Amino acid sequence: MDTVCVLIEPKNAQQPMRSNSMSTEDVAVRRATDNDLAEMIELCQRSLGWDAGGVDEAFFRWKHVDNPAGPSPSSVATAPTGEIVGVRVFMRWRFQEAGKGLMGVGAVDTAAAPEWRGRGVFSRLTLGALTGLTDDGVDFVFNTPNDQSRPGYLKMGWELVGRMPFGVRFRPGALVFGRSLMAPAERWGEDTSVGDPAVDVLGELDLADMIGTVLDERPGLATRVSPDWLAWRYRFPELNYRAVPLDGSDCSNGLIIFRLRRRGPAIECTVCETLAPRLADLRRPLRGLLRATGADLLLVAPQAGIATGTIPAPMGPRLTWKPLCRAGVPDRSDLHLTLGDLELF
Repeated sequence: MDTVCVLIEPKNAQQPMRSNSMSTEDVAVRRATDNDLAEMIELCQRSLGWDAGGVDEAFFRWKHVDNPAGPSPSSVATAPTGEIVGVRVFMRWRFQEAGKGLMGVGAVDTAAAPEWRGRGVFSRLTLGALTGLTDDGVDFVFNTPNDQSRPGYLKMGWELVGRMPFGVRFRPGALVFGRSLMAPAERWGEDTSVGDPAVDVLGELDLADMIGTVLDERPGLATRVSPDWLAWRYRFPELNYRAVPLDGSDCSNGLIIFRLRRRGPAIECTVCETLAPRLADLRRPLRGLLRATGADLLLVAPQAGIATGTIPAPMGPRLTWKPLCRAGVPDRSDLHLTLGDLELF
């Protein structure tokens, strides 16, 4: 999801003195280089309250440095002193449509020095990056901004695709947790003994045939799944992804990747990915997963032609889109995204 970096203040932070003479014209915007990474992270520590060397920094590096789609294109704003006072980072994401590979980038992370907030740095960083992204052959920019930041993106030329659909299933007697669907979910995963670490399971499987069959069954615009992408996507420890076999015995016949997390007072089972070749009915495996984890509710993204036994949930992020090399904005019905996709957007 689009990180609300510019809205988050570190606890007990002292606000630097603002000079009324400073304006957005006083900053220079340029593409970031590898040599800027340490200072970019230092700015996030100062602006967002990250601990030096902590999990937030590790999460940033995982998304933007380790991504098999390539390092994230980034822009920085520098003050007249040369100090970096703003960063804007776009995470690469491979898509496919009708067998053709496409490159999108998610506008996912931004931060500004406290003394430069509210001075147009965010807009200059974002708009200034679009030319470079187009020159790099990026097909489109996408994100799921929150209600506070969405108007700013629309003003900059983004277009609204719509709310992405979720399906929900409650455990018996847990319908009382329905209101929890409107509460924000925790970022990090909860511990569970159900299944095995997803990264370990994926590393033991021959995924080529399974992935090929799954992708053939995903019409429209979808994430381009590959063994190296799966190994990266589901390995970050604090997200705590787990894998269970579809048939209860052998993951080589198909598997579900999930994680548990808190959403308000409820424990949610988020179904991130299903590698289920030739399976048109997920109702029994999902019902068994909900029962085994003891979660209060289960969320899954609807998939074309596959029964999940869920009901539509009154939630889901609103996807916005900025066309670059690929013209046009997709219809929501042409997008086939998993929760594993959407929770990083």
